[in-house]
Amino acid sequence: MSRSQRLLDLLQLLRRYKYPISAEKLASQLNVSVRTIYRDIVTLQAQGADLEGEAGLGYILKPSFDLPPMMFSFEELEALRLGAEWVAKQANGEFSEAAIDALAKISAVLPSEHRAKRTESVVRVASALKVRKLMISLTELKATIQKAHKAEIVYEDAKGVIRKRVVWPILIGMFEQYNILVAWCETRSDYRNFRLDKINSFSQLNSRYERSRNELLTEWEALEGIEHKHFFY
Repeated sequence: MSRSQRLLDLLQLLRRYKYPISAEKLASQLNVSVRTIYRDIVTLQAQGADLEGEAGLGYILKPSFDLPPMMFSFEELEALRLGAEWVAKQANGEFSEAAIDALAKISAVLPSEHRAKRTESVVRVASALKVRKLMISLTELKATIQKAHKAEIVYEDAKGVIRKRVVWPILIGMFEQYNILVAWCETRSDYRNFRLDKINSFSQLNSRYERSRNELLTEWEALEGIEHKHFFY
């Protein structure tokens, strides 16, 4: 095992514990010497990991958004870049901005050898077809889902008819040409997927779901493969 892989494994192991763990226990789980653990702890601290503790008392990794550069291989960084670029090109509004910001933050902490120039990349994300501008606020929609509140929507169905529904919004899905809202529809007494670009208005209601969001998500996910789950109404 390479040293960089061992350091990553040590970080992953430390993340599992909410209390200090001794160097002896870390050494036993990683099959290395205690002295090696001491050296690796010093290296991780120098790389920016927020590690506290000392020999004899144990070590604990505090939650942090700082990412030591050695955490990612070149292939992993490429995967992150491609994923963020896809979101930036396919999504609307705040998701695009968030993806661009994430790319900038990741690039800022990378060592020079990992900052692959765009001209050197052999894989790229294709530009999406033009996506219709949304008439509703994604920020408001996300807040409603997080608070587990019902909502009233006015939307255009597949036949161009304008309809009004009270729904329990539970998830936003992202596809290449459009985004969708997954929700329980009170009128249909069933799950429905509504294209966000077809929703003309969205209003959060004061009442909350009559079931937990986790329960709804679990039930919806169990519909995998059922035909109506993939239709848009």
